[in-house]
Amino acid sequence: MSTTTLSGNRIGTTEPVAAGSPPVSGQEEGRSGPVPLMPVEEYLRLTEKPNCEYRDGVVSAKAMGTKFHSIIQRVLPMLLQRQGVQAFPELTVRISPTKYLVPDVAVAGDFPGPYPTEPVLLCCEILSPEDRLGAMLSKCEEYHAWGVPFCWVIDPVKRTAWEYHSVAEPMRVTTTLRAGELSVSLEELFAALATAS
Repeated sequence: MSTTTLSGNRIGTTEPVAAGSPPVSGQEEGRSGPVPLMPVEEYLRLTEKPNCEYRDGVVSAKAMGTKFHSIIQRVLPMLLQRQGVQAFPELTVRISPTKYLVPDVAVAGDFPGPYPTEPVLLCCEILSPEDRLGAMLSKCEEYHAWGVPFCWVIDPVKRTAWEYHSVAEPMRVTTTLRAGELSVSLEELFAALATAS
């Protein structure tokens, strides 16, 4: 299990962060032990990269983006913004007072404060090599439970994508991603990867 250090605390993709203290005995790699929790106020003060998500006191770092991930994360907001919406990369969303997630791209109307506290229109997740489709679809279910009607999961390596809308099962898409009146052609989205291969 790999770990990253943020503000002196150990974080890993599955390992929780201690609240301002050194790791608790039993927290070392490969061992189980007490799970130290971080107060939400401390999480909200984190400014280091990579972006982290917060679930009920446990902080987890998002997977590091690769070149393909970054290209899709640059191109997708441009394709969405051409349709007259605001598309935000890496926007923290407050699902509940104790849950903050960071979709790779979110489509949201105007909102007060630094992040949305009401459901957004669309959350998009772009797979990195260490991400698993099942985990991203589970994250979409968290967005749906909050009230987000549309989710997309995009795999830039396999050049494939899935729509997961709140009233349906996940569906693999072969030509065009749709979210209400919004649509993005996969051919146009993945064309930017051709020059980067």
